[in-house]
Amino acid sequence: MTTEILAMELEQLAVVGNNLPGEWKDLPPELILRILSLADDRTVIVASGVCTCWRDAISLGLSSLSLSWCKANMNNLVQSLVPKFTNLQTLILRQNKPQLNDEAVEAVANHCLDLQHLDLSKSLKLTDRALYAVANGCTQLVKLNISGCSDFSDDALAFLASQCRSLKHLNLCGCAKAASDKALQALAYSCNQLQFLNLGWCEGVGDVGVMSLARGCPDLRALDLCGCVLITDDSVVSLANGCRHLRSLGLYYCQNITDRAMYSLANSRYGRNHEVWESVLTKHGEGLRNLNISQCTALTAPAVQAVCDSFPALHTCPDRHSLIISGCLSLTSVHCACALQPWRSAGKATIAQ
Repeated sequence: MTTEILAMELEQLAVVGNNLPGEWKDLPPELILRILSLADDRTVIVASGVCTCWRDAISLGLSSLSLSWCKANMNNLVQSLVPKFTNLQTLILRQNKPQLNDEAVEAVANHCLDLQHLDLSKSLKLTDRALYAVANGCTQLVKLNISGCSDFSDDALAFLASQCRSLKHLNLCGCAKAASDKALQALAYSCNQLQFLNLGWCEGVGDVGVMSLARGCPDLRALDLCGCVLITDDSVVSLANGCRHLRSLGLYYCQNITDRAMYSLANSRYGRNHEVWESVLTKHGEGLRNLNISQCTALTAPAVQAVCDSFPALHTCPDRHSLIISGCLSLTSVHCACALQPWRSAGKATIAQ
């Protein structure tokens, strides 16, 4: 049965409501949830209106919900649903056309206390009132996306950090008012489990904030600093020394970055406890896998080549392009190890003959 047919069937059942035939009303909750696992989130909501038995089963069993498909009246929908679905662990409220308001987010924070993943991206109408509500009500958050929420302040973000100490994924792209050095210091102090942080186009971020992260969040795996025009080599040096699990680093348009930063990354592989670090790289595939240095025009080829040589997972070849150097004509001579493989293979064949 296709999702469209299933939705039509459930809409017809919803019209009947509590006058459903016994064979429908008496379905075990496990079977109801299994049926709905084949449906999209819109259909699940329709199903919750079929009868009280179905509503109760869905309320208890539903852990993930996305309302991104909602084109209008999202606020009313959120406020009507979250009191019923209090066991949600994932809630996606991403929008193409901003409509979400503070009252709807407050309803989420008041009822969905077990949320671990919340996506409020592109919610341009939200204010600090919403972020304070999330901080007070959703303290178990592990993943939060507030990218594009441009009205949040750094005070509200700092408070969120103090309350949501289990955060591992945080997307602040475009949150220029919220992502200040003060807020990053608060994150570094309270959220030391942080692994993925997007600070793209947060132009107020400087070395003080990034260096605090490097000291306070040693488990950082991915950090996007694209467009953070104030940072200098000091930030990258701190990351190289403090975040040994860093796999992805975005430095697009960070034009204060020089060769010193690149050599610090290259040498981080061979720092203290060389043998231990080499073992980690080999066994677990650690080390840089993605590096974006587009428009970092002060860099020279030898420094970038040193980084590429130190981390074999970085590639300039088309098939596995993970060292991004567009806009840097001086770096066109940088090549990953793949460029040498045909030569090595040919050499081995010659020796075999």
